Amino acid sequence: MALESCGSCLSYLLIPLALWSIVVNILLYFPNGKASHAASHQLSSYVWYFEGICFSGVMILLLAVILITLECNTFYRCCQSESCNKTYRSFISIVLALLGVAFSGYSCIIFTLWLIQGPFCNSSGGWDYIFKATAGGYLTDYPAWSRCTEPANIVEWNIILLSILIALSGLQVIICFLKVAAELKRTLCGTYSVFVQ
Repeated sequence: MALESCGSCLSYLLIPLALWSIVVNILLYFPNGKASHAASHQLSSYVWYFEGICFSGVMILLLAVILITLECNTFYRCCQSESCNKTYRSFISIVLALLGVAFSGYSCIIFTLWLIQGPFCNSSGGWDYIFKATAGGYLTDYPAWSRCTEPANIVEWNIILLSILIALSGLQVIICFLKVAAELKRTLCGTYSVFVQ
């Protein structure tokens, strides 16, 4: 009962998560708040995938707006009966929520791979992914972080922002799964009540 009653509020939760994903992903383009590295293309290759802006950002935002619109009682009737209309809206909501799982899940995977690879930075050997061979082991090897001399504090910058993005996209996946479960329960229980009558 709680899942069904909260099903409509789940779509609203996606909006701030999507907006935060966009903001945090934009910060990755400006290490330490400086635009010079973005202008000279001295950023990680993953930053140009635009996951936080496109997939867990704009796409989730659009899905949330459509889901909220579908939940309105004034939505255009596609069928002759009210129960048919509700079933149709639930089906569309399930498909959209599954798309949300795909978009945010893809973003979460890319952010995790990016975090494991490490930042693109300047060291004694020049610009490179100096932590790529560690398979994420650099995350707990704090003394090794000083090998990245430029941009300053890039390791901390990437770890903090990517961890936030992983958490945001992970929450989006959970919310979209809960939305699917709520709509399935609403649809199946509604269909069951029609058969009983």
